[in-house]
Amino acid sequence: MFSFLTYLALTLVLPLLTTAVPPARHDKRSVVERSGVLYNVFEHAKTGARIEFVNNSGICETTPGVKQYSGYLSVGENMNMWFWFFEARQNPETAPLAAWFNGGPGCSSMIGLFQENGPCKFEVGVKNTVPVNNTHSFNNYANMIYIDQPIGVGFSYGTNNVTSTVTAAPYVWKLIQAFYTSFPQYKSRDFGIFTESYGGHYGPDFAKYVQDQNAAKVGEPINIVALGINNGWHDAAIQEPAYISYSYNNSHRPIISKTQYDRYMSRYEDYCLPDIQACARTGSNTDCQNADRACYAIVERPLYSAADYDVYDIRAPSNNPEPPSNYKKYLEDPTVVKAIGAQSSYQECPTAAYNKFTSSGDGPRSFMSQLSSVVSSGVTTLIWAGDADWICNWYGVFDVANSILYPEQDAFKSKPLAPYKFNGNDVGAYKTEGSLSFLRVYNAGHEVMYYQPELSLHVFKQTMQKGAIVSRRGLSP
Repeated sequence: MFSFLTYLALTLVLPLLTTAVPPARHDKRSVVERSGVLYNVFEHAKTGARIEFVNNSGICETTPGVKQYSGYLSVGENMNMWFWFFEARQNPETAPLAAWFNGGPGCSSMIGLFQENGPCKFEVGVKNTVPVNNTHSFNNYANMIYIDQPIGVGFSYGTNNVTSTVTAAPYVWKLIQAFYTSFPQYKSRDFGIFTESYGGHYGPDFAKYVQDQNAAKVGEPINIVALGINNGWHDAAIQEPAYISYSYNNSHRPIISKTQYDRYMSRYEDYCLPDIQACARTGSNTDCQNADRACYAIVERPLYSAADYDVYDIRAPSNNPEPPSNYKKYLEDPTVVKAIGAQSSYQECPTAAYNKFTSSGDGPRSFMSQLSSVVSSGVTTLIWAGDADWICNWYGVFDVANSILYPEQDAFKSKPLAPYKFNGNDVGAYKTEGSLSFLRVYNAGHEVMYYQPELSLHVFKQTMQKGAIVSRRGLSP
């Protein structure tokens, strides 16, 4: 028989306890059909991460059996960041994971996907309406994810709160976290960040942010092992004068005389450098904007107009047809847009995103501290540059590499460049020490992987394998 106290517990207390406990939240997976396209939707209960993607669209990657996913990861309220993932063509179950970011600031990573290192490409001078297979794609070796950031760039859409490199980093980290929740098989893989151009800002800061979150034990640990930046914009004080030096003394096509060189250097020291130093000293948006404007007016713009040349490949005129831009029309094709699950019109380098970076004076800000920290931590780092590029030329990139503060800096700085051999040819000049490698790539413009695709895949693999790049005298395996 029940006692009176037992009766009270059953009739009064127990109902209160059961109603006070909220129902458990569960992960939700579903398939949604829109306009004849099936979208896989995953909502992660613990983090609120949401992903919506198309499975194996058949666009770009046509290698039999190689999976691909394209769609959106939610990184905030009405913040839909576009990603396109390609499984490794070889050993995808064990291959590392690498993320690719184009620069700008505010340019789409579809540039890298279709013009540089993705599974497909367009050929210059060929009026084909669909891309062809890229035999030197980075997904020959690694699982690759291409990310359009910040919001408003490429196929990403929604609210854009990003005004600088530093404010962009948390959203990139959130995207990787959301990707891990949806595809947990990649959590434990070695992870690399590869980028170019304004990636001299992005790469070091994104990598450092990942390491800081790992150290704070926030979210899933991201096992970052590699950082690669080609023709990067890292530090204005180092790289602005390199515009002048390269314009006078590059091995392809000098565009100014010694007299002009001296005049430009004097103007740089009198008008550009003081504003860069003020930006570094105060960190204020106003001072950094002033540096941006002064250096553009005194150094960059006059050198742009000093001759008819392509700033991304000084060997060619300004109307250079390479790399081919066919891909943009391809990504505007409604059939392609529908197949890959895109929900917005493609924007290669929209001005709205770019203007937010200029409003904070982000360009002249130095990211040498973050880069030095990442290299010092032991992350295998490749700083490389095509030697025909003017906009982020190899003179300035080389000076950046020599300025990185890490335990082996003195040994690295004192080393001369040695010939880098590949397939029996001298294809560049390089040096390595500890976790840092530098490579000058001969006869390559800004988008190194377009001009030297086989070599680029080779050094990508070497870097992802957590070792210094190595010159090969014979033919590559």
